[in-house]
Amino acid sequence: MTWVNVCGYATLLPERGVCALVDGEQVALFRTHDGVVHALGNRDPFSGAYVLSRGIVGTRKGEPTVASPLHKQVFSLVTGHCLDEPSVAVPVYRTRVDGGTVSVSVSV
Repeated sequence: MTWVNVCGYATLLPERGVCALVDGEQVALFRTHDGVVHALGNRDPFSGAYVLSRGIVGTRKGEPTVASPLHKQVFSLVTGHCLDEPSVAVPVYRTRVDGGTVSVSVSV
Protein backbone atom coordinates (compact mmCIF):
# COMPACT_ATOMS: atom_id res chain seq x y z
CA MET A 1 0.00 0.00 0.00
CA THR A 2 1.28 3.46 -0.89
CA TRP A 3 0.65 6.45 1.38
CA VAL A 4 0.55 10.12 0.42
CA ASN A 5 1.21 12.77 3.05
CA VAL A 6 -1.63 15.27 2.93
CA CYS A 7 -1.47 17.71 5.84
CA GLY A 8 -0.66 18.18 9.48
CA TYR A 9 -3.11 16.63 11.93
CA ALA A 10 -3.37 19.90 13.85
CA THR A 11 -4.56 21.71 10.71
CA LEU A 12 -7.68 19.53 10.51
CA LEU A 13 -10.31 21.22 12.65
CA PRO A 14 -12.69 18.85 14.47
CA GLU A 15 -16.03 18.38 12.71
CA ARG A 16 -14.83 20.25 9.59
CA GLY A 17 -13.85 18.91 6.20
CA VAL A 18 -11.04 19.75 3.81
CA CYS A 19 -10.31 18.59 0.30
CA ALA A 20 -6.98 17.23 -0.91
CA LEU A 21 -5.82 15.99 -4.29
CA VAL A 22 -4.43 12.48 -3.75
CA ASP A 23 -3.05 10.64 -6.76
CA GLY A 24 -5.33 12.65 -9.05
CA GLU A 25 -8.46 12.07 -6.94
CA GLN A 26 -10.28 14.66 -4.85
CA VAL A 27 -10.47 13.28 -1.32
CA ALA A 28 -12.57 14.81 1.48
CA LEU A 29 -10.87 14.55 4.88
CA PHE A 30 -12.72 14.85 8.17
CA ARG A 31 -11.48 14.85 11.76
CA THR A 32 -14.31 13.86 14.06
CA HIS A 33 -14.75 15.05 17.66
CA ASP A 34 -13.08 11.87 18.92
CA GLY A 35 -9.92 12.66 16.94
CA VAL A 36 -10.34 10.02 14.22
CA VAL A 37 -9.49 11.07 10.65
CA HIS A 38 -11.78 9.78 7.87
CA ALA A 39 -11.41 10.15 4.10
CA LEU A 40 -14.08 9.85 1.41
CA GLY A 41 -14.29 10.67 -2.26
CA ASN A 42 -15.22 14.35 -2.53
CA ARG A 43 -17.74 13.88 -5.37
CA ASP A 44 -21.41 13.96 -4.37
CA PRO A 45 -22.94 11.15 -6.46
CA PHE A 46 -26.37 12.83 -6.49
CA SER A 47 -25.27 16.16 -7.95
CA GLY A 48 -21.93 15.27 -9.52
CA ALA A 49 -20.34 18.24 -7.74
CA TYR A 50 -17.13 17.92 -5.74
CA VAL A 51 -18.52 19.27 -2.47
CA LEU A 52 -18.61 16.59 0.26
CA SER A 53 -15.67 18.23 2.04
CA ARG A 54 -17.99 21.19 2.66
CA GLY A 55 -20.69 19.00 4.18
CA ILE A 56 -22.05 18.97 7.71
CA VAL A 57 -20.30 16.44 9.97
CA GLY A 58 -22.45 14.64 12.51
CA THR A 59 -23.60 11.21 13.62
CA ARG A 60 -26.54 8.95 12.98
CA LYS A 61 -27.16 6.17 15.50
CA GLY A 62 -23.59 6.60 16.74
CA GLU A 63 -22.03 6.36 13.27
CA PRO A 64 -19.94 9.35 12.08
CA THR A 65 -21.47 10.95 9.00
CA VAL A 66 -21.30 13.85 6.58
CA ALA A 67 -24.34 15.43 4.94
CA SER A 68 -23.94 16.76 1.42
CA PRO A 69 -24.20 20.55 1.38
CA LEU A 70 -26.33 20.43 -1.78
CA HIS A 71 -29.13 17.88 -1.36
CA LYS A 72 -28.44 16.86 2.27
CA GLN A 73 -28.00 13.11 1.67
CA VAL A 74 -26.05 11.63 4.58
CA PHE A 75 -22.98 9.43 4.02
CA SER A 76 -21.22 7.20 6.53
CA LEU A 77 -17.64 8.30 7.16
CA VAL A 78 -16.83 4.65 7.93
CA THR A 79 -18.34 2.80 4.95
CA GLY A 80 -19.08 5.56 2.42
CA HIS A 81 -22.66 4.31 2.01
CA CYS A 82 -25.47 6.81 1.74
CA LEU A 83 -27.70 6.28 4.76
CA ASP A 84 -30.67 7.74 2.87
CA GLU A 85 -30.17 5.66 -0.30
CA PRO A 86 -28.27 2.45 0.64
CA SER A 87 -27.57 1.52 -2.99
CA VAL A 88 -25.37 4.63 -3.39
CA ALA A 89 -21.87 4.98 -1.94
CA VAL A 90 -18.73 7.05 -2.28
CA PRO A 91 -15.15 5.69 -2.11
CA VAL A 92 -13.55 5.36 1.32
CA TYR A 93 -9.81 5.83 1.68
CA ARG A 94 -7.56 4.56 4.46
CA THR A 95 -5.92 7.19 6.62
CA ARG A 96 -3.15 7.22 9.17
CA VAL A 97 -1.56 9.78 11.44
CA ASP A 98 2.18 9.41 11.95
CA GLY A 99 4.29 12.00 13.71
CA GLY A 100 1.51 14.58 13.40
CA THR A 101 1.15 14.10 9.63
CA VAL A 102 -2.04 12.79 8.03
CA SER A 103 -1.53 10.37 5.15
CA VAL A 104 -4.06 8.82 2.77
CA SER A 105 -3.71 5.51 0.96
CA VAL A 106 -3.81 5.87 -2.82
CA SER A 107 -5.46 2.46 -3.21
CA VAL A 108 -9.19 2.34 -2.37
